[in-house]
Amino acid sequence: MKTGARLFIALQHILPQHFLSRLMWRLTRVEARWLLRLVLPFFIRQFKVNMQEAKDPDWENYSSFNRFFTRELKEDARPIDPAEDSIVSPVDGAISQFGKINTDLVFQAKGHAYSLTQLLGDREDLGKVFKNGRFNTIYLSPRDYHRIHMPVDGTLTEMIHVPGQLFSVNPTTVENVPALFARNERVVCLFDTPAGPMAMILVGAIFVGSIETRWHGEVTPPAGKEIRNWKYDDESISYKKGEEMGRFNMGSTVILVYANKQMEWEKSLQAGQTLKLGEKIGHIR
Repeated sequence: MKTGARLFIALQHILPQHFLSRLMWRLTRVEARWLLRLVLPFFIRQFKVNMQEAKDPDWENYSSFNRFFTRELKEDARPIDPAEDSIVSPVDGAISQFGKINTDLVFQAKGHAYSLTQLLGDREDLGKVFKNGRFNTIYLSPRDYHRIHMPVDGTLTEMIHVPGQLFSVNPTTVENVPALFARNERVVCLFDTPAGPMAMILVGAIFVGSIETRWHGEVTPPAGKEIRNWKYDDESISYKKGEEMGRFNMGSTVILVYANKQMEWEKSLQAGQTLKLGEKIGHIR
């Protein structure tokens, strides 16, 4: 590991991750016009944000940084692959890793893997469901659109909030912090789909002020210390492929997990590949 990367990782271990993230939650909701005039044009230039894709392309119309960050796109900005058997990217982002799950181990980066069961909140029953299944880890950078959409039609069955640490999820940290995604705070959303059981794991990170879902609203904060669980057996909460299901208030990572045999990733996928919401990434068998 290079010296710069070593220092960056060491700093994350000693920083008050949750305190800084709560502070960011407050700062991103400040509605001071003078502050927004300083921050938003700089952010747009620095990260090359394409505001022409936004439903409202004028940064001056956003009342807070968070409203800008979670901005809505124009209706035709992200066409959803129409094929009945297609599985699409749920976000704009880049593939960190993807492939098959080796029994209970999910590949994170060279030299690092983590437990699927641990990722899913230490639920052995879910570990068995997704054993030897398939996964796709997609990283959202600051420039990306930060609403999360359905990769396939799905009916919600359960949601699990797993408290944890808040390491950065950028490539340097992913390559150097063991079991990162199974250590960070996360929200696990479980669906029944035509591709079989599906888990969408919304992974928190430092400065990620909150994670929201459409059916629940803001799941975190508060972070808490105990795993929380909601079951939806008696409710009918369903979403079509391409429909919005949640959002990150600041950026992070989505991990898609499918059970074995009912789907395949597209052969053209590669680690590091950039994706747009709605682009075909797999198909139902």
